[in-house]
Amino acid sequence: MSDVESEKVVSVSSRGQATIPKQFREELGIDTPGRVKFIRTEEGDIVVRPIHSVTDLRGVLEGKTDEQGRSATERLQEERTADKASQLPIAEAMGLSVDSRSADQ
Repeated sequence: MSDVESEKVVSVSSRGQATIPKQFREELGIDTPGRVKFIRTEEGDIVVRPIHSVTDLRGVLEGKTDEQGRSATERLQEERTADKASQLPIAEAMGLSVDSRSADQ
């Protein structure tokens, strides 16, 4: 990041917290309370971006896998299927009709 438009030094607490200066929060549209994401560039700079909705997080886990090599999407699908399967006996005991296709979706 060769062009520096503005700069501000802040302290980092013992808990790793730093306050984003009001000027930067306003310029970036960061709500308080709110959420931000930190992005490390290829040059090693850290960029702070506001998160306004869940869709702003899209791609954060792209290419990342767990210990078994499963993507976040695969793991969520497996957990959802397992959750639904565990609820089938309860639903049947209550006399509720169960669509078997929904456990696979």
